[in-house]
Amino acid sequence: MASPLRAVPAHAIESLEPVVLQRVRAALPEEIRARLRSARELDRTRRDEAEEHPPLATAVPALDLLLDGGLPRGHLVELVGGRTSGRFSTLLAALAATTGTGETAALVDLGDGLDPAAAAALGVDLERLLWVRPGGLKEAMAGAEMLIGAGFSLVVLDLGAPPVHGGRGAEAGWLRLARAARAHGAALLIGSPYRVSGTAASAVLKAGRPRALWQGGGGAPWLLGGLSTRIEVEKHRHRLPGHSEGLDLVVADAPPAPTVVPPAPRVVVEREATWQEPLRAVGGRR
Repeated sequence: MASPLRAVPAHAIESLEPVVLQRVRAALPEEIRARLRSARELDRTRRDEAEEHPPLATAVPALDLLLDGGLPRGHLVELVGGRTSGRFSTLLAALAATTGTGETAALVDLGDGLDPAAAAALGVDLERLLWVRPGGLKEAMAGAEMLIGAGFSLVVLDLGAPPVHGGRGAEAGWLRLARAARAHGAALLIGSPYRVSGTAASAVLKAGRPRALWQGGGGAPWLLGGLSTRIEVEKHRHRLPGHSEGLDLVVADAPPAPTVVPPAPRVVVEREATWQEPLRAVGGRR
């Protein structure tokens, strides 16, 4: 008859861990042996990295909450979003937060979407921002790698509108950029219309479809004051996917207004609509 199962104390398992790890290492080839780490060693390494390179706060509450304090230095983070999703406004908010603290930042603008006046209205210090306008994806990735090596604290690469030619087939290029960010302790933020970075990203966030934020009522005309969306975790080193936070995008310098629905007839905002005023990222509702 089989012997009954017995509960093993946690301290007994912990005491066996070094012995088991040593046996596994002894059975592996030399080139693999040095790369084997226990979960405890990996966690210790992660804490040491966090102390040595604190995250780069973006001043976007949703982003900072989902990324445990901000953009992790030495890692690639990808923000996925379509038109009017708030993707580019969020990238500008991260640039404003970085340059506002006296650090330098760079924008590799493959989509050629930057309006310097709008960026300045959102708080970007243009004297601390390097704006690069590449001619293609290969040139954009090479430029981002050069800027990381040059010592910029934050490098943002925006891929513009779809299609991104060569984006999904450039796995080696994204891994190369991630290694460069790790080697130089830089924060690398990729803005893309769809996921392209593959396994290179430490975190992937996705902005959902927006809904309108209206101002007015009580006899006053209804005015479109901004957009509201949610940013959801698709991939994270230390968090399960599916967690999300709200994000409101309001017209710069506009007074805050609650989310309201105007009476009929209702105005529909098309996804292809373009904005003549810059949008400011603010904290949204959960």
